[in-house]
Amino acid sequence: MSKNKIPIFSLSFMVVLLGGCSANWGWYVIDPTLDNGMVNLRFLLSGLWHTISLSITAISISIVVGLVIALPGITSRPLLRGINRGYVEIVRSVPILVLILWVYYGLPQLMDLSISVFWAGVIALAVSDSAFMAEIFRAGIQSIARGQYEAAHSISLNYRDTMRFVILPQAIRRILPALGNQLVYMLKMSSLVSVIGMQELTRKANELVVTEYRPLEIYSFLVLEYLVLILIVSAGVRWLERHLQADERN
Repeated sequence: MSKNKIPIFSLSFMVVLLGGCSANWGWYVIDPTLDNGMVNLRFLLSGLWHTISLSITAISISIVVGLVIALPGITSRPLLRGINRGYVEIVRSVPILVLILWVYYGLPQLMDLSISVFWAGVIALAVSDSAFMAEIFRAGIQSIARGQYEAAHSISLNYRDTMRFVILPQAIRRILPALGNQLVYMLKMSSLVSVIGMQELTRKANELVVTEYRPLEIYSFLVLEYLVLILIVSAGVRWLERHLQADERN
C-alpha cells in the first residue's frame, strides 16, 4: 500500500467505525441536537481544561528539573555524573501510575502535609518526565561542537553565561522535536491521574459511562478528544520548529 493511501484507508476506517457499522451504536447519548446529549457533551468537555493545565504545568516543571539534573551529567566529576545517572535510572524505573499513587497517598504521611489531587498529579508527572527531559537535554548539549565552548571562552564568558547565551539556545533548537514528543506523551499520561480523582477527560468519561451505560460511544468520543488535542499540539510544535529554523537561517 502506497503512503498516500494509508491516510485515506485510516480515514475511511474511522468514518465507518464512528458512523456506526452495527445496530449497537447509540450516538444519541452525545447528540448535540438533544437536550440530554448537549448536557453530556458539556460534561465531557469540562475535563479538557484540567487535562491541559495539568499537562502544561507538569511539563514546565519537568523542563526546569530536567535541565538541572542534566548539567551534572556533562561534567568531568564522577560524583556529579553518578548523581545524574542515579536519579535518571531510579525515576525511569518507577511506573508513572505507581508514582502517582505514592505521591497522593504516601507523601502526605511521610511529610505530614496535605496535597490536592491536582498538585499530586503535577508532582508525579513532573518527576517522572524530568528523568527523560534530563536525557534529552544532556544529548542536546553534548551535540554542540566543542568549538562553540572555545569561542565563548575566547570572549571571556564564564560557564553560566556560556550555557545561557551560547550552548542552550542552540541545544534547545535541536531538541525541540523531542520536547514536543514529551508534551504529547504528557497529555496522554495525564489520563492516569484519574485514578486519584482528578476531574480530567478520562475521569469525566468514566463518570458518564456509569450514569448512561453507553461505554462504546463515550469512550469513542474520548478517543476523538485526545486525537484532536494531540493533533493540534503536534501542529503547534511543527510550526514553532519551522519558525525557529527560519530565524536561524536569517
